[in-house]
Amino acid sequence: MSAGTYRNPILYADYSDPDAIRVGADYYMVASSFTYLPGVPLLHSRDLVHWEIINYCVPALPFEKYDRPAHGSGTWAPSIRYHKGEFFVFIPLPDEGIFVARSKDPRGTFQLNRLCESRGWIDPCPFWDEDGKAYMVFAYARSRCGIKHRLALAEIDPECTGLRGEPRVIFDGTQLAPTSEGPKMYKRNGWYYILMPSGGVATGWQSALRAKDIQGPYEYKIVMHQGSTAVNGPHQGAWVDTPEGTDWFIHFQDVGELGRIVHLQPMCFQEDWPFIGCERN
Repeated sequence: MSAGTYRNPILYADYSDPDAIRVGADYYMVASSFTYLPGVPLLHSRDLVHWEIINYCVPALPFEKYDRPAHGSGTWAPSIRYHKGEFFVFIPLPDEGIFVARSKDPRGTFQLNRLCESRGWIDPCPFWDEDGKAYMVFAYARSRCGIKHRLALAEIDPECTGLRGEPRVIFDGTQLAPTSEGPKMYKRNGWYYILMPSGGVATGWQSALRAKDIQGPYEYKIVMHQGSTAVNGPHQGAWVDTPEGTDWFIHFQDVGELGRIVHLQPMCFQEDWPFIGCERN
C-alpha cells in the first residue's frame, strides 16, 4: 500500500466474513453472500483502501433449494488463495458441503466443484505446504452438527477435488476461546499460524494459534480486541502483506441493521506473534 492516510471503515457496506490476498501489486477480496445470487462477490484493489466489485465466484448453486429463499443457508464465509497461477475460492454451504470455485482469470468464469459432502463444516481455508501436501482448516456450525468452538484440519488432494483422510480437531476453544471460527492459515519463519475470531460476532476478539508442526500442538494468544475503541467485536478477516513488506489485517465489524462493514488495521510481529491494531499508551 502506498504512503498516505485512510479512515476506517474502508467499506461502509455489508461484506460479511471478508478474506483477502495479494497477487503481485493487486489485492483481491471475497465475502459471504448467503442465498443471494450471483454469489461470493470478488473485489479488487491496488491500495487495500479503495475497492471495486469485478466478479462473482458463484453464478448459481446446483440445488433446487436455492430456487426459493433459504434463510440461513447458502454461501457462508469463503476464503481465497492463489496457487500455481490459479485463484481458488473455498466456499462452505453448511447443509451441502465444501465447494471450490477456481479460475486463472479473476475477471473470468469460475468453475465450481464439490470438495466434500458434509453438514456443519464451515469457514474452510486451504493451505499448500512446501512438501507438496495440501490441507484445509475449518470450523463447525453447532446449528447443523452439534459441534462448536473447535477447529479441524484435513489433508486434501492438491487439486482440491477431495479429502485424503478424516479431519482431526487441532484446537478446542471451549474454555479458552469459545466460538472460535473463521480460521485462516499462513506460514512465516517456520511457524504455522491460524488467525481466527473468537468470542462471538458482536463481543469477540482476534485470536492466533501457532505451531512448528502443522498438526500441532498449537499455542494460543489474543492478538486484537476492542479495548477502549468503538469497534465492537473485531471479527473475521485476513492478513495481507504489501510489496513493500508491511503487514495489514482486514476484518469486519457488525453494525446491526447496516450489516457487517470492513476495517483495515496495521499489523506487525513481536517475538513471532502477530500484533494487530495500534497500541495505546
